[in-house]
Amino acid sequence: MLDPTSSPDQDAGAASASQDAARGAQRAAATGLRTPDFFIVGHQKCGTTALYLMLSEHPQVFMPPDVKEPWFFGRELRSRFQPPSTHSRPTTIEDYLALFAGAVPGQLVGEASPQYIRSEHAAREIAAMRPDAKIVAVLREPASFLRSLHMQLVSTHIEDQTSFARAIALEPERRAGRRIPRRSVSPQSLLYSDHVRYVDQLERLHSAFPREQVQILIYEDFRDDNAAVLAQVLEFLGLDAGVTVEPIRTKPLEEVRSRRLHQLRSAVRRAGLNPAKRGRLVRTLDAVAPSRLDSRAMARAFRRVTYRSQRPADEALLDELRRRFLPEVVAASEYLDRDLVTLWGYQRIS
Repeated sequence: MLDPTSSPDQDAGAASASQDAARGAQRAAATGLRTPDFFIVGHQKCGTTALYLMLSEHPQVFMPPDVKEPWFFGRELRSRFQPPSTHSRPTTIEDYLALFAGAVPGQLVGEASPQYIRSEHAAREIAAMRPDAKIVAVLREPASFLRSLHMQLVSTHIEDQTSFARAIALEPERRAGRRIPRRSVSPQSLLYSDHVRYVDQLERLHSAFPREQVQILIYEDFRDDNAAVLAQVLEFLGLDAGVTVEPIRTKPLEEVRSRRLHQLRSAVRRAGLNPAKRGRLVRTLDAVAPSRLDSRAMARAFRRVTYRSQRPADEALLDELRRRFLPEVVAASEYLDRDLVTLWGYQRIS
């Protein structure tokens, strides 16, 4: 069962993680390794990748170039049934600290793991290692956020329902531990409503860090003016805002038309790292590929039947979600002392 409340095992694991983080600070001090000065904690699909890329271009910043999302803290959100990837996410404090070994004197060190904001424990674990760390979080209009998140979860094989409406409807079943995709590495992500507990999430950050160490951004501001919001972040981090950093807009995610073919494409990519699997996969592709097509034509045809451009949103479904989340938007507006109700168009929702 996917219970959002903490269990004794989870609390014990969180205490252990906090102890590991504190030991990590001691180890870093003893070895000269760096711990992050700042964390971009999420949300997903709210511009965190663009912010990571833009900050990475600043000469006074070092962010791990090969692992955008270390996801070292808040590991209670990972699946207990699937081991973490050995190619990316660190599982020991030594491996985590090694991600920042490339920083040079004078650079701020940061990382971006958008899962942290949903975690019950990540903020406390980070504070145990770096109580002076600065935290950047991003909020987005809930309905459009969840629609974009759903497409991302389908793309990363966490979600097996290509229909957004169906995925939302399955939330009660999944909260009871049913209809969870077998290989989902983050089944808690499928509880879509939990992503929009904005006030609870902000309160966790503010309980672990002084308010002056936490910056809350609004995705729509960042989308409309990358440069202005980046300047705010640079000022918050104490960095030189005079350095030219080109605005970045990440490519819109394509919708998955055929989940089976999308899975096959991912398997082919993984086989590139595992030669033992290539023979079977190549035979499978040979069996389905028309012999008259050259490799480029085949690739184009494969993409056409596997993916499509994003279709127009189902506005009736989005408005249904907006009605559901109106109380949260009102509460977040009051908490942040900013009129998100009007900014996000919720004043028209009855």
